[in-house]
Amino acid sequence: MSVQVTITAQDMHQIAWTLFDLHGAQAIGVAEQAAHELDEEGSPESADAWRILRSVVEDAVAGRIGREFAPVLH
Repeated sequence: MSVQVTITAQDMHQIAWTLFDLHGAQAIGVAEQAAHELDEEGSPESADAWRILRSVVEDAVAGRIGREFAPVLH
């Protein structure tokens, strides 16, 4: 039995900041490691979610996004 979970952009934003608060800039590596492990376990969809999260963490670390969720479409 497979469970579908929907994670919003706002959820990703909040999770990214939580990872950053816990790990600082190393949160990027934490997300990358999680993606790698999930790929090895045969869970590519979950690994993709962690890769997306890593991208959001990178934006937080680089100062491209703030703590308040305010999506900008380009």
